[in-house]
Amino acid sequence: MQARLKQNRTLVLERIAAAARAAGRDPSEVELVAVTKAATADMAAALFEAGCTDLGENRASALEEKHAAFLKSGRIARWHFVGHLQRNKARRVLRIAHAIHSVDSVALWEALARLAAEERHFPGVYLQVKLAEEATKSGLAPEELPALIERARPGPLPLLGLMVMAPLSDDPVAAKRLAREVFERASRLAHTLPSSAFARGRVRLSMGMSADFEEAVRAGAHVVRVGGALFDGLLSDGALAGAGRSDA
Repeated sequence: MQARLKQNRTLVLERIAAAARAAGRDPSEVELVAVTKAATADMAAALFEAGCTDLGENRASALEEKHAAFLKSGRIARWHFVGHLQRNKARRVLRIAHAIHSVDSVALWEALARLAAEERHFPGVYLQVKLAEEATKSGLAPEELPALIERARPGPLPLLGLMVMAPLSDDPVAAKRLAREVFERASRLAHTLPSSAFARGRVRLSMGMSADFEEAVRAGAHVVRVGGALFDGLLSDGALAGAGRSDA
């Protein structure tokens, strides 16, 4: 398993690098977050040992379970929460997360800001923007961003950037086209926002998963959230399907 994970990681990094160079970008600008939602804690640990130190989870309970297993074994990962976050589970996630990629409403940002002050823990946040009309996806409307960014600017949670997700399509050709359109729109939107309000003076883009991360890199992604491609040959199709597509 360890050898296969290392091989898969190398292949994903090579694809990221090729997509970046094709767009005239430095591959080092793109961060890989390895999404472990379909994997056991042992598999996640093996992926960490293969070199993936930034790991993503989409459920609070799985995040807590794997974080606890890692601490028990002496492994310190940077955990990214990448799934839909309910406010009643926000404290549990905030206590662990290095970054939260799915702040999809003003109410959730307000809850996290309050909890951060109480917990004295301040993860960076990405504002999730909905750029495709799809009932299964949540997110802020682009026109909501300016007011929230101004509220968040002096707040306790560092603003890292925007997170977007491509729409679903059963047609692979259509899926790539739709993904490219959404990612390019996100890149244009990012350039309209005040960079001074974001950490290190830039609006980072968290976008792209196993099926479309190369399109995301070409469009300007700074973070790609990849799961299935890293576990290729190690997880059954059923396991991957059962984990859903919110971030893989």
